[in-house]
Amino acid sequence: MNRELLMLVDAISREKSVERDVVFGAVEAALASASKKLFGGGEVDIRVAVDRDTGEYETFRRWHVVPNEAGLQNADAEILLFEAQEQIADIEVDDHIEESVESVPIGRIGAQAAKQVILQKIRDAEREQLLNDFMSRGERIFVGTVKRLDKGDIIAESGRVEGRLKRGEMIPKENLRTGDRVRAVILGVDPTQRGPQIMLSRSSGEFMKELFAQEVPEIEQGLLEIKSCARDAGSRAKIAVVSHDKRVDPIGTCVGVRGSRVNGVTNELAGERVDIVLWSEDPAQFVIGALAPANVQSIVVDEERHAMDVVVDEENLAIAIGRGGQNVRLASELTGWKINIMTAEESAAKQAEESDSVRKLFVDKLDVDAEVADILIAEGFASLEEVAYVPMQEMLEIESFDEETVNELRTRAKDALLTMEIAREEKVEEVSQDLRDLDGVTPDLIAKLAAGDIHTRDDLADLAVDELVEISALDEAEARALIMKAREHWFNA
Repeated sequence: MNRELLMLVDAISREKSVERDVVFGAVEAALASASKKLFGGGEVDIRVAVDRDTGEYETFRRWHVVPNEAGLQNADAEILLFEAQEQIADIEVDDHIEESVESVPIGRIGAQAAKQVILQKIRDAEREQLLNDFMSRGERIFVGTVKRLDKGDIIAESGRVEGRLKRGEMIPKENLRTGDRVRAVILGVDPTQRGPQIMLSRSSGEFMKELFAQEVPEIEQGLLEIKSCARDAGSRAKIAVVSHDKRVDPIGTCVGVRGSRVNGVTNELAGERVDIVLWSEDPAQFVIGALAPANVQSIVVDEERHAMDVVVDEENLAIAIGRGGQNVRLASELTGWKINIMTAEESAAKQAEESDSVRKLFVDKLDVDAEVADILIAEGFASLEEVAYVPMQEMLEIESFDEETVNELRTRAKDALLTMEIAREEKVEEVSQDLRDLDGVTPDLIAKLAAGDIHTRDDLADLAVDELVEISALDEAEARALIMKAREHWFNA
């Protein structure tokens, strides 16, 4: 029987042009599957080892070692660490304990069942080889035909390789049918996916970049570069381009003669309108270009919040915002800056509110009257740090201040900062150790939490996501993850 097994393996290996080890793996899987039936099926873990030279095989039942505090999720195939250590003293979590059990004779497996398992393994190996060969070519665009629909997803075929275009990666309202030619960017390979594992997209910014790279040879040549892309798939998109050769006009080159190049892209994307924007190292200039066709009056840049207040007149307000906020949303995604569109009146009101806040700060902390505070604000001072540490000469250039006044203001600002720092440290010291030890909590975050009167892990766990975002300036996903981390001990308890 063992000799026949070796002959069978050799025959299948030659017939299917796959490695002998792959066929042996299929045989081992078939034997393991049959052996599980001796234990009533269940969730037992069986390993079969076939000797590649003699064809003899052994069968082992395995238990996965899990942490004591985790508990058993599958008692048929798991064992707690302390129990495992009673058998093997130096065993660790994620190791396995094995016990030799009776092997199932090949004759009892059932020829048809064994054949199905082996052939499935062979098919999987062949598919993996085809996939590896396809991906090794380094192609970014998948060109194929629609083979079938699978629960709303499209399965496309290119040669003998299949790709999956999920519903969320399609262009909205696009109606692809069986047999249609389709192009999509390859996002990557998902080995956990059943069926086709090449993940495709027609709605991502990467697809648009690749389409332009095919239409515009200067991009492939390195003369032009697409810096970023923002899409509202099927409706409108913006791309930012820059030229690495002064002789090449980046926007005109991407548009092409009579729009031939950009039309080639929009035709592939169901008529999606594309705005081509000139990329700039100056963030403000970049944002102005990204908001086109709206005309911008002025911009106020807030580096700390990575945001910009963009002022437009009434006539340009609707254009800058766009239908449903589309234009400003795409411009924000393209530039990476948060953009606040406002009229001149709204900007003036906001600046007045900020001036009132700074005026109150100076009056309270520097112990000066409103007139002195207004002089500082008019000269561009917006914080105590600026008053305390800007070069002395800059403050002496203020006509209303003499040297004595400047020295006094700088001293008061430094004293106020020191007092505020001491108070901040006292608040930080009130933060409990269990909150400090929480994964993801940095010293900077501890200071922000303390300022918001969050002193314990339970205080953090009680917060809503939007409250933590406001206190910490974390994004929504980070805030949600941190709150769930803080709540873990509730569920464990």
